[in-house]
Amino acid sequence: MQSPGLFPVAAIWCGFVAAGVLLVAGCGSNERATDVQQEAAPQASRSEAKGPRDPDHPVVEIATSTGTIRVKLDAVNAPSTVRNFLYYVNQGFYDDTLFHFVAPEKMIVGGGYSVEREPKLVGTTVRNEADNGLKNMRGTFAMARDTSAGIDTATTQFFINLADSPTFDHRGDEVDEFGYCVFGEVVGGLDVAEQIGRSATGDHGGDLSQTPEPPVVVRSISVVE
Repeated sequence: MQSPGLFPVAAIWCGFVAAGVLLVAGCGSNERATDVQQEAAPQASRSEAKGPRDPDHPVVEIATSTGTIRVKLDAVNAPSTVRNFLYYVNQGFYDDTLFHFVAPEKMIVGGGYSVEREPKLVGTTVRNEADNGLKNMRGTFAMARDTSAGIDTATTQFFINLADSPTFDHRGDEVDEFGYCVFGEVVGGLDVAEQIGRSATGDHGGDLSQTPEPPVVVRSISVVE
């Protein structure tokens, strides 16, 4: 059984190019989730000592083997999504994971695989807040999800838009129209993300059909502001 956070790009790549379809494989439901799974703060948080300077717009630093990317999160318009993401950040979940899929000049996807190309074990899904008015524009930070399994199927995988992608935006309340939740924007290192997007790739099958080679490793994600 596949983990709830995977991205079966091989199966949907043609559809993605034609219609902007972005999927993550796994368990889901057409019923709307009530909220993010993690209401309580983790016991050991790497940012617990100082916390974000602006809890409405915390800044995280994605340290990769290619360079550093800074992202300002939007907890005003996507509170459940930001809370979910920061839960995993504070647990060190993203340490030593891969940017496992790139679409040149379109997007880069991470948050689902270890450096051994093994799927990471994830928790339950988060409520999809794609109807928050934020658009999938160049430089935005968004959640991947499995449109075949329901609206609220995002878990840990995120992507950075390298181009405006209006077909990813919320257009209606049906599963294939609900869109992909934008919950932040790159405020530093977009050139690093674009460099990752230009990586040579190898086909390791299934979800890893366009994986950068040599691997692009997320060494850590931490709250810095």
